[in-house]
Amino acid sequence: MISLILLSFLWFIRETKSILFWLYLWQLKEYHIGRFLDHFRTEKGKKLLLNSLIFLKIFLFFGFLLAVNPSFLSFLLCIFLLILYFLESIKTFRNFLLKKLKKPVLTLKTIFLISIALLVELSFIFVIFKTIFFLENFYQFAFFAFWLLLFDLLTPVIISIIVLSFQPFTVLLRNRIIRKAKKKRESFQNLLVVGITGSYGKTSTKEFLATILAERFKVLKTKEHQNSEIGISQCILDDLKPEHEIFLVEMGAYNRGGIKLLCDITKPKIGILTGINEQHMATFGSQENIIKTKFELIEGLPKDGIAFFNAKNKYCLELYQKTKIKKKLYGQEAAFPGEENISGAMAVAQELGMSKEEILRASEKIKNKIPGIQIKKVINGLNIVDATYSANPDSVIAHLEYLKRFPGKKVIIMPCLIELGSSSKEVHRRIGQKIGEVCDLAIITTRDRFKEIKEGAIEKRQKEENILFIENPKEIFEKIKTFSQSDDVILLEGRLSNEIKNLLWK
Repeated sequence: MISLILLSFLWFIRETKSILFWLYLWQLKEYHIGRFLDHFRTEKGKKLLLNSLIFLKIFLFFGFLLAVNPSFLSFLLCIFLLILYFLESIKTFRNFLLKKLKKPVLTLKTIFLISIALLVELSFIFVIFKTIFFLENFYQFAFFAFWLLLFDLLTPVIISIIVLSFQPFTVLLRNRIIRKAKKKRESFQNLLVVGITGSYGKTSTKEFLATILAERFKVLKTKEHQNSEIGISQCILDDLKPEHEIFLVEMGAYNRGGIKLLCDITKPKIGILTGINEQHMATFGSQENIIKTKFELIEGLPKDGIAFFNAKNKYCLELYQKTKIKKKLYGQEAAFPGEENISGAMAVAQELGMSKEEILRASEKIKNKIPGIQIKKVINGLNIVDATYSANPDSVIAHLEYLKRFPGKKVIIMPCLIELGSSSKEVHRRIGQKIGEVCDLAIITTRDRFKEIKEGAIEKRQKEENILFIENPKEIFEKIKTFSQSDDVILLEGRLSNEIKNLLWK
């Protein structure tokens, strides 16, 4: 009995860690099944399901199946599983102490899902314990270990079923929140809403515009990552006040009809289309679907509305031509990629009656006019361009173009981009070509499209040995130490581990 309690305790520790991880991943993908499944097309995603530990557990599972009757073999398998779970538990405690345990951000939804998952986990142990009392002592350990191992292997499926099972209730709650938000929005008849959408540049344009308009108007803007129907509805319910004159709404979507829904909620009169590229093609299915979805904002404007388009983007220019309501282009004079975002904010402010003097005065309050990046000087005199907030094909190209302004050697550290669908190879080859043109060294931290990046860089006559695939943060740091010196610049692009940044900040 002691061995059974010990096994169940160790299993519970590793299983709870696994539950938290899979809920973290679902939350990271915003409970969107397309984004969740697309993750398993990446190298990291494949490793979650196909790794040495999983193969070892599958081997143990079939070992239990072959040992039909408890025998010396099944006894050895039980002991081996006990040792395995002990090691996994030690690693779990270590990650917890080092604050490396991956878990979801606590919200009402995640607290509910965690509670349900833990209840399923505890109920499963209880049922198995109850069952083994009807078995002879010789059978108990092997039977118990077999079912714990099966639950272990099926955890991703079990958690996914729990998440998807409660989606109908989530939809009901979502629709209730949306209805309340629409009703409140309709009561603000004099509120001017500016909708901002695009594959990139949304947040920067929103922030620039908020700073400029605040010089004259009472402005409300959606918060960081608050660009979905629930986030925007919650912003209306929690933050919209009678004194607000203008509401700036950043609009994001992963499917056709997503932007149309946001327009139904907020009723924008001004629409800004910041740019369109291949970002999230994996969930949209095609470039055409992305274009049509972004254009839903313009289609959602009233007849007396105004549409603003980024003149630097070919898709925006095409949509500008087909737009029938009042329309304007912006960003024609932008000196570098990304500068058109502030041009767009200025154009909208001017349309709303602000003078050039007011706009220029407000623009001086914008500390960082380069969208999506922060520049830091670290020990050893290295310049760090931190663009880890997010990454898409156009932002990577823009940030690489920006590196040309710096003296010294230029280095980029980045993972491959995700959710690009069928365009992924071509996009990464294009990024590789820009890297070959600008950088002296490139360190790619994921393997998915490393080949295409390397081939693109070599096409621009970059040396093969200067395009490296390195996953380990410490190895990356050692390479930077030996390659770079004072006044060189390092671009950190996309979702990189905090360990890399912490090592470079020293």
